[in-house]
Amino acid sequence: MVEFLEGNKVRIAELFTRTTDSAAVDPAAVLFLYRIGEAGTVTTLTYGVDAGLVKDSTGNYHADIDLADFGTVYWEWRGTGTNQAADEGSFVVTKSRFA
Repeated sequence: MVEFLEGNKVRIAELFTRTTDSAAVDPAAVLFLYRIGEAGTVTTLTYGVDAGLVKDSTGNYHADIDLADFGTVYWEWRGTGTNQAADEGSFVVTKSRFA
């Protein structure tokens, strides 16, 4: 599992592609969800509403997460409507020895 030290900012990027030819495509709506820990609060970012979810080019999006706390971060990308897709992952945030 990938680890980062608390206090970092981590960029999570996603490329949405069409399954038939792998061309980059934009879903009708793009959401990015994340939480720290199993019981953590889920934060949802929506493209076009939240400045924290950025479109870099057709099909390419990113969001930055401030790692102010330690634990496992769970994240998910959701593309809805046209070009529907989903992806998820996780990483561990370790506690600083100096905090």
